[in-house]
Amino acid sequence: MIKFENVSKKYNDTKFLIDDVSFEIEEGEFVFLVGPSGAGKTTLLKLLTREDVPTTGKVSVDEKDIADLTKKEMPILRRNIGMVFQDFKLLETRTVFENVAISMEVAGKSTAEINEVVPRLLKLVGIEDKGHQYPAEIAGGEKQRVSLARALAHDPKYLVADEPTGNIDPLQTWEVVKIFQAINEYGTTILFATHDKTVVDELKKRVIKIEDGKITKDEKNSTYD
Repeated sequence: MIKFENVSKKYNDTKFLIDDVSFEIEEGEFVFLVGPSGAGKTTLLKLLTREDVPTTGKVSVDEKDIADLTKKEMPILRRNIGMVFQDFKLLETRTVFENVAISMEVAGKSTAEINEVVPRLLKLVGIEDKGHQYPAEIAGGEKQRVSLARALAHDPKYLVADEPTGNIDPLQTWEVVKIFQAINEYGTTILFATHDKTVVDELKKRVIKIEDGKITKDEKNSTYD
């Protein structure tokens, strides 16, 4: 379970970017996080992935306050939370295969395991024939699939996506969204931050809306508005 309890965040003496935010996400849920630019979505995601810590309040994952994690415990959190970015964050000098494999290499996985897992992930996201190519040689939607495969390399319990369809065309958007749906059906919990009203309205999942740092809506089977 992911849990935010009365979480606020501000930098220096500026206004709160997140202001007294509370919600829970149960295992297996698919949740859209929506709201206008500057509303606080990215700040909230950074707090969840421990890139930052709250000014006040508590963020916990599986009943563990992540602000209290030791250096040794941090890699466990990062393996449990896969992250997909709007700008892909791929290494241009590495092939598609190598971009997915690198997170496993850093974690000390064997070459045999990497050679078994990476092709399976590339097939899952529909780019099994692109492993030898470089990011500059593939389309935007394919780059996002590489990013998604990389996020899944450690079989994370939670998958967090920050505007994952923001830089791809509508056709590729729906292909990527279908992959997220399939991953969720396998049991992975998904938190999907987006501006894409069409996707949110079509899927009718739980919607958490944030505006000016505050939660203004939290409804299941809902639409963007």
